[in-house]
Amino acid sequence: MADHRDVEASAQPTAVSVEASSLREQLATIRLGLTASPVRKKLLWAWAGIIAVIVATSIGQVLLNRWNQPFYDALARRDMQGFLYQLVVFAIIAGGLLVLNVGQTWLNQIIRLKLREALTLDLIDEWMRPARAFRLAHAGAIGVNPDQRMQQDAGHFSDLSTDLGVGILQSLILLASFVGILWTLSSGFVFHLGGTSLAIPGYMVWAAILYAGTASGLSWLVGRPLIRFNNDRYTREAELRSSVVRVNENVDAIALAHGEADAKRQLELDLGTVLGAMRRIYSAQINLSWVTDGYGWITVVAPILVAAPVYFAGDISFGGLMMAVGAFNQVHSSLRWFINNIGGITDWRATLMRVADFRIALGETDALHCTERRIEFGENPDGSLTFDKLELASPDGCTKLAEPHVDIRAGERVMVTGESRAGKALFFRAIAGLWPWGSGRIGMPADDAPFFVPRTPYFPLGTLREVLNHAGDAATVDDADMSAVLAEVGLERLSSSLDRSARWEHELNDDEQRLLAFAKLALLQPKWVIIDEALDTFDGTTLRRVLSMLEKRLTNAAILNIGRGQHNTQFFPRSLDIVKDAGGSALKPASVRAGAIEPPLTTAAHRKK
Repeated sequence: MADHRDVEASAQPTAVSVEASSLREQLATIRLGLTASPVRKKLLWAWAGIIAVIVATSIGQVLLNRWNQPFYDALARRDMQGFLYQLVVFAIIAGGLLVLNVGQTWLNQIIRLKLREALTLDLIDEWMRPARAFRLAHAGAIGVNPDQRMQQDAGHFSDLSTDLGVGILQSLILLASFVGILWTLSSGFVFHLGGTSLAIPGYMVWAAILYAGTASGLSWLVGRPLIRFNNDRYTREAELRSSVVRVNENVDAIALAHGEADAKRQLELDLGTVLGAMRRIYSAQINLSWVTDGYGWITVVAPILVAAPVYFAGDISFGGLMMAVGAFNQVHSSLRWFINNIGGITDWRATLMRVADFRIALGETDALHCTERRIEFGENPDGSLTFDKLELASPDGCTKLAEPHVDIRAGERVMVTGESRAGKALFFRAIAGLWPWGSGRIGMPADDAPFFVPRTPYFPLGTLREVLNHAGDAATVDDADMSAVLAEVGLERLSSSLDRSARWEHELNDDEQRLLAFAKLALLQPKWVIIDEALDTFDGTTLRRVLSMLEKRLTNAAILNIGRGQHNTQFFPRSLDIVKDAGGSALKPASVRAGAIEPPLTTAAHRKK
């Protein structure tokens, strides 16, 4: 019975092409989300705290660097008293740095938590705006795996942003602190070439910049492909997880159809694309390791090699040499931050694309098909539901009512029918305001919001009492009324479970879920009810029970039932037809800037790889 529905629904998602957004747009949309976050102030205070800690740590590092000269000079002089004194100084400086390091770790974790909270809350808020999640899910490729972007990608992006942000801030402050020291130390370096003396102001500063600059440029050249490879991996991981979830949700049907072999084959294909993406990443990381590790080993002796000619000429002491080497290492370490973090930077860039492009896509779904005509919605002061020259545009054509002008009065019961693929689900979504594309006017009854009963009902997590209690107040609906309504729809066994929490969509079969939805409808007692094929799956006995309950509980309610028309004509004396208009205009493709949100590969595409 569901086949025609599936075919019809599959034809309805809007056609969307995907355009890549720029780095500037991605950073701007993330900044916009953080600016409006309720945890923004806490996040700013945490950043202010970590900046203060990093500055204090840099001062401690400068003091520690200055400690090198008297300590090593005391060693060179074999001065035991001076040696012991410098050990006490070291203990004081190291103790302070230890406290600061622990504080920095704690603040780093706070920033991670607050940044993830801010990002995820912002994405949830954007996703859960009225009808936006529905439009995103039916807009094609941009709606693929929103759960991963809000959970895994947002968390990973928060961790990377915190670590990289704190790292580069610390490197910049250390660079500013030590470049002056290194410049002063190397200002007196004089190179003796034969009978000529050559002095280069700030010689070791320029050496550090040249050394780190060549390493950074080569690292970026070799590591840049990792941005694309990481983004591809996250996409393939999402496809694999989606396939696993789909199999888990359909284990009964798979077992009955003996479809384990097909499911296994699909999972293996999805796993193969993940492993292929990972192999490309590992290959690029190996190439990058040749550069970063090679420079890392050279760095062990590079500062000594740079300062050795001056030391052997006798222009600086051993303690001065070690102080210069320490300052060179600090400056070089700050300059080579990019080299050390090239892998994390490429990963951060790929994750930024996924999170930011998802947020961009959420905003732009509101403007999908912005050049297309839209249905006019209004309110009828006389309390009627009207459809005037209503036409619904979809990618596969135009849907409309056979009658150009329809007026449904309060208390009427109307059956809306149509052939398979005529667009019955589209008509239901249009009345609910979820599908605005088309022309004509839908006039809703003023001050009487309809209650919509979809084919597949939704139940929030919670107790059965909370599910049935439309107002969310446990005292609003009497237990006796709940039990009576449950009995009227044939679910009397649930009367003893009012205070039990469960995932009711898993506890009940499809028909029982629909019966529970009608029980909730009876307790709500709205004046207008719009039903989308929820009655079509019931057998004769169950259908008569539900109609009898509606007759009793919703005597004066207007009921518009969209379905196949195989119901009691006495209960639905009036009938309307939905038809396809061959001459009507179809919905044209739209575009959204969301470069990281890709459609899942088909099985054929998997095989090609």
